[in-house]
Amino acid sequence: MTNVENVVIIGSGPAGYTAAIYAARANLKPVMFEGFQAGGIPGGQLMTTTEVENFPGFPEGITGPQLMERMKAQAERWGTECYTEDVTYVDLSQRPFTVRSSEREVRANSIIIATGATAKRLGLPSEGHFWSNGISACAICDGATPLFREEELAVIGGGDSAAEEAVYLTKYGSHVHLLIRRDEMRASKAMQDRVLNNPKITVHRNTEIIDAFGTGGKMEGIRVKNNQTGEESDLLVKGLFYAIGHNPNTSLFTGQLELDEIGYIKVKPGTVATSVEGVFAAGDVQDHEYRQAITAAGTGCMAALLAERWLSEHHLIHEYKQSAESEHYEAKAESETVADTEATFDIAKTRHYGGYALRKLFHESDRLLMVKYVSPTCGPCKTLKPILDKVVDEYDGKIHFIEIDIEADPDIAKMGQVVGTPTVQFFKDKELVKEMRGVKQKSEFRQVIDSYLPATVG
Repeated sequence: MTNVENVVIIGSGPAGYTAAIYAARANLKPVMFEGFQAGGIPGGQLMTTTEVENFPGFPEGITGPQLMERMKAQAERWGTECYTEDVTYVDLSQRPFTVRSSEREVRANSIIIATGATAKRLGLPSEGHFWSNGISACAICDGATPLFREEELAVIGGGDSAAEEAVYLTKYGSHVHLLIRRDEMRASKAMQDRVLNNPKITVHRNTEIIDAFGTGGKMEGIRVKNNQTGEESDLLVKGLFYAIGHNPNTSLFTGQLELDEIGYIKVKPGTVATSVEGVFAAGDVQDHEYRQAITAAGTGCMAALLAERWLSEHHLIHEYKQSAESEHYEAKAESETVADTEATFDIAKTRHYGGYALRKLFHESDRLLMVKYVSPTCGPCKTLKPILDKVVDEYDGKIHFIEIDIEADPDIAKMGQVVGTPTVQFFKDKELVKEMRGVKQKSEFRQVIDSYLPATVG
């Protein structure tokens, strides 16, 4: 008979990881489906955030991806089993519950839902045409790309996220236009002050976008309208970034759980219990008011405590003992990546870093070249790293892998026409044969590599 898990956590982010920490500490050995591409990326919205300055315990600030990496490590330390997979099917109609991904099916006595919310799009007439070629929903991921350097850029939105993105983009763009529909911003006073005191940002109030325009697939500007006067005008910007809110990721639960009129999961007042006993919802998937990392973490804690109590009351707990390794945890030291130089370059090695190695290998390698372009603040890049590391290890000695930091080597990224990170390009005999953007599964990278490797005889 298939083993039944105590608790399955669907989704990650501060809500999911906190729930996992508490459940694991309670010896429940939770199983977590972090997510993969559905509804964003593992780690949630904080993976596309730069400095988090209001999370208690970090007076110096911490980046969103770093905070999520630390939360995940803490959850795994105490025994959480993490799968970087999307859940594709959930059955809450019979017990134990069934949760299925593309890779596996598990049954569980309780479920914690932490699927979060996904950034909204505007649906402009030309949105699809210019998506990833000027239009983006993630300034933190794409702002450092050569496409936007020293160019005028625009951000749409009036909240904290929009303000943060506008300030962030001033590091790269020549000027940033912040478009808000209302007469005033909704952002916190501190974020408003940063925007209004930055000479590289112009705030356009009562302004709505009509469409984007450009030639040859690259955006050259946007047409906007003043919603008070009706006057239309053009802004010649090369980048447009959305920060206009989110939709809850609840499609899996439609018809199975009670949702509100917007689609958020309804919970019983003062708790995180849903309309189905043994199912709990934490984080942004049930919160359209606060939507903060700390409140998400708080509801993750509540969900784990309630799940443990519910399992105990129904005599369903199967307790797991902690390992000795958990009790004596040692943080892994982060190794600093050093770019290859003429003195350190070795063509026999599989892994390489920086522009010097890419130039050498482009001209001298007889292997398939796999080039990964990343930026330091890119959350999806961190998600992709362990996936690609495993693939590169599998093909050790058969390919050459080069990592390019687009901030350290902007000229290389410009030559490669990289418009966002992470991007992986494959070269064979000095020709670009394949480009893959965003986070992909190991099988997709293997498929490309195998198609260019010599067939083995035997």
